[in-house]
Amino acid sequence: MKKKFLSNLVLIIFLNLIVKPFYILGIDAEIINRVGEVEYGIYFSIINLTFLFNIFLDLGINNFNVTNLAQHSFLLKKHFSKIIPLKILLAFFYFVVVGTIGCFLDYDFKILMFLLFNQFLAVLLLFLRSNLAGLHLFFKDSIVSVLDRFLLILICSMLLWGNFSSSSFQIMWFVYAQTISYFIAVIISLIFILKKTRGFKFYWDPIFSLAILKKSFPYALLIFLMTIYYRVDVIMIELIKGPAEAGIYAGSFRFFEASNMISYLFAVLLLPIFSRLLKKKESISEIVFIACKIIFTFSLVLCFISIFYNQEIIQFRYGAGQFDDIDMFLNKSFNVFPVLMFCFLFISCTYIFGTLLTANGNLKMLNQMACFGMVLNILLNYFLIHAEGAFGASISSLVTQIFTALIQIFLCFKIFKLNNLKLIIEPLIFFIIGLLLIAFITVDCTQKWHLNICLFGFLSIIWSFVTGMIRFKYLKYIFYNE
Repeated sequence: MKKKFLSNLVLIIFLNLIVKPFYILGIDAEIINRVGEVEYGIYFSIINLTFLFNIFLDLGINNFNVTNLAQHSFLLKKHFSKIIPLKILLAFFYFVVVGTIGCFLDYDFKILMFLLFNQFLAVLLLFLRSNLAGLHLFFKDSIVSVLDRFLLILICSMLLWGNFSSSSFQIMWFVYAQTISYFIAVIISLIFILKKTRGFKFYWDPIFSLAILKKSFPYALLIFLMTIYYRVDVIMIELIKGPAEAGIYAGSFRFFEASNMISYLFAVLLLPIFSRLLKKKESISEIVFIACKIIFTFSLVLCFISIFYNQEIIQFRYGAGQFDDIDMFLNKSFNVFPVLMFCFLFISCTYIFGTLLTANGNLKMLNQMACFGMVLNILLNYFLIHAEGAFGASISSLVTQIFTALIQIFLCFKIFKLNNLKLIIEPLIFFIIGLLLIAFITVDCTQKWHLNICLFGFLSIIWSFVTGMIRFKYLKYIFYNE
């Protein structure tokens, strides 16, 4: 399992490091520059509304499907044929609920409808990927994981820099490009599934659907609660402070989201692996500690970069944007960006320990934790957004992520008896101290800040091996049999 986890982790991170950060920081951020913070802020609020309620498209079916197929792969054809019609019914309900809320909030109806359809395609794509992951077909899942973003990069690159139109870039072009990219990715994923099932017929089975929904409801509740405290801040900013402030938050949030995609890949790989190990009653300690050290290494390096180079990064990406007040945008972003990136460290913990608790079926505990996080986040957002706008929302997010991460870590150590804390704590402390020294040494090493970042990253990698955060034996698991 160590070999399977690490080898596929390298592949999926390699593909995603090439595609997704370039999409978010190259394409998406350029769109913010082209349309301005107000128009993008409106779009960003609408798309977060569609994210907030996209649980109605899934109701926990995807997570249930990954766990179930990892333990009972022979059920693929039977379940796949019955779940697709259920997905379509849920989509109808989703359109009605979110469309009504969007109209009440007076959101642009055309953008709303297309973004709702895009969310349907995105969740359907995740369901198709859950079948691949559940069967441990990680190579194909890795390809599909970047396919929609790769296509979106191609389409948006032509629209942004191909001189296809004399008019300025329109946010609806971006929405149309998403629709095309998701649709093609769904078709290709279906082809992969068809090769495994060798044909199937869709049919509606109400008894099966009710049984699935009953089993997946705890997953659904967990995802819904966590989505609220992950996404509600943008909607609250737009309602309290207006779209311009939401656009400022979005500018920094894109960096956070680009980093978060890499950590999310850990959860995608770990959920089926944890599920299978737990079913076989095999030890999960070593994989947990390996995953922790790798993800902490990656997230801490990014946190230090965002703290020491926050102004240079924001100025470089948005300094030439078409904003109503460029100075205000940059100055506020300088404060929001490092706080959101620090959130990434604690969300990374969730992707390991929350995934382990999910695989073990401790959903009641996770739902209690998520409910606490949701209430805390909404209360903090209400007061801090009124006082500090986008910066207040970033502080609210950080406090929420710290508390929820600590709760999940405590539960995992208590339930799974993960007693070898020194395997993580000792190298982690030395690694953090070393990173701090490296950061101070390299911050003014040359006159070019991007070269200083590269030097910091290179020395951090070396230091990670010296401290044992990453070991050479992990490479052995990747390239050789156990």
